Amino acid sequence: MILGEVLFDLFPGNVAVLGGAPFNVAWHLKGFGLSPLLLSRVGEDSRGEHILSTMQTWGMDTAGIQIDPAHPTGVVRVALEEGQPQFTILPNQAYDFMDSDAALAILKGQRCSLLYHGTLIGRGASQVAVQALRQTIPSVFVDLNLRSPWWEIERVRALLQGARWVKMNGDELAAMAGPLQLADLSKSNVEATAHALCLESGWELLALTLGEEGAWLLTPEKKYRGKALVVEALVDTVGAGDAFSAVTLLGLHRGWSLESTLNRALDFAAALCSMRGASPQDPGLYASYLARWNQR
Repeated sequence: MILGEVLFDLFPGNVAVLGGAPFNVAWHLKGFGLSPLLLSRVGEDSRGEHILSTMQTWGMDTAGIQIDPAHPTGVVRVALEEGQPQFTILPNQAYDFMDSDAALAILKGQRCSLLYHGTLIGRGASQVAVQALRQTIPSVFVDLNLRSPWWEIERVRALLQGARWVKMNGDELAAMAGPLQLADLSKSNVEATAHALCLESGWELLALTLGEEGAWLLTPEKKYRGKALVVEALVDTVGAGDAFSAVTLLGLHRGWSLESTLNRALDFAAALCSMRGASPQDPGLYASYLARWNQR
């Protein structure tokens, strides 16, 4: 089960692209042949209708999408600076007001062994739904998305408690490790800091993405480092982290080795950097990567 925001990223030139980390992850998992159930909330507006229509076209289950008559479908304004996205996230969007009772009701008859969610979904009233679902589904993957001013260190640390798997980037590692005084963050000890945080927090797996410096997958016992692939025609990096998360989840689901999972996640994340938006609508793209990885 994937819980969290579905929204539109508004790029320069008033170009609107479907986004939201949980939506992107669910989209990729569907592309790779899984059947994720996305729980989110959209407004009773044209953008909400477009989201539902697009999901149906892609073959995604829309049963978990709540309709909010009082709040608009989510919007994020994206500015690109040297290819790097800068986000302005608007308040009081439909996904901030998830109905926890409706979310729990959708679980009836479902076989959900894993819950994925980010940190943005916990900024408002939706945090009640997050906690209710976490009590029902014990295996939790938390994907940090620290977007100022919509996060507080104590609230994020509370969301991380009890997680089984966690993903973050270098800046998020610094934010989480700093208050615990585990280590001074620098290029020479990022891995040591991440491993110490993993041990301190009791996570089974910590995925750490570092942009051009690649990524790490760390467990209490082992550490795996992967190099970033060269992107010949960079468009933007929007959604690259979500692509990495999706393939990490795919690897956990299919029982891949951590080393294979890491390299495949970096492989697919690099592909997303060469296209605009985070939800490619070409089934052949996903089939080609599964074939490359010798998966059906």
